[in-house]
Amino acid sequence: MAGRKKAVPLRWWSVRVELFGGGMAGDLWPRPGRVFAVSPQHTFHTFAEAIDDAFARWDRSHLHIFELWELGKTVTEMRFWDDPAPEKDVDADTVTIGELLKPGDQFGYIFDLGDRWKHQCVIADQDIDPVETLGILPAKPLPYWGWGTIPDPYGRLFDGDDGESPFPDPPKRWPWDGNAPDAEIITEHSPGQWTRTYALTRDLTDDDPE
Repeated sequence: MAGRKKAVPLRWWSVRVELFGGGMAGDLWPRPGRVFAVSPQHTFHTFAEAIDDAFARWDRSHLHIFELWELGKTVTEMRFWDDPAPEKDVDADTVTIGELLKPGDQFGYIFDLGDRWKHQCVIADQDIDPVETLGILPAKPLPYWGWGTIPDPYGRLFDGDDGESPFPDPPKRWPWDGNAPDAEIITEHSPGQWTRTYALTRDLTDDDPE
């Protein structure tokens, strides 16, 4: 017997998600953001994973919650939640976005309940056509627009950053040969603190291949 085909979502929403800040980055301004194509048939858990992907979260060992301010409800994975309140807490693994929200609604998303990376989410008033907007029909929520620098969850600016070691020097030459450009613009950025930009030139040495 052939397997049952998964139903294709019939409606798609555009959801704007802005990162207000959290952790060592503090409050962010301008706020980085992403705009997602999301179906109201997707679960909150599926949308949380898409947000974390888009905001470069590589450590997923932390809890996260959605805050539905107007409804007075919290949405999270109940399998990790201690002492849930039935009148307030909703299971992100089973409840879909469309069951609780509608176009025009605003709600919050918090990743890591310790560092509290806070996001504001806003559903656009009008539905979208994902094929027209993204060029494909995605299987899960997918960002199609974005801006801003995403801070590392732990404030690390380079591999081995312990908060005391100095910045490593940039490479003196390109790590590849051939038709490399003459210069590259390098930007070092600590969100909310400082940014510096300079040009990295290719250092041609005697041992370069001809």
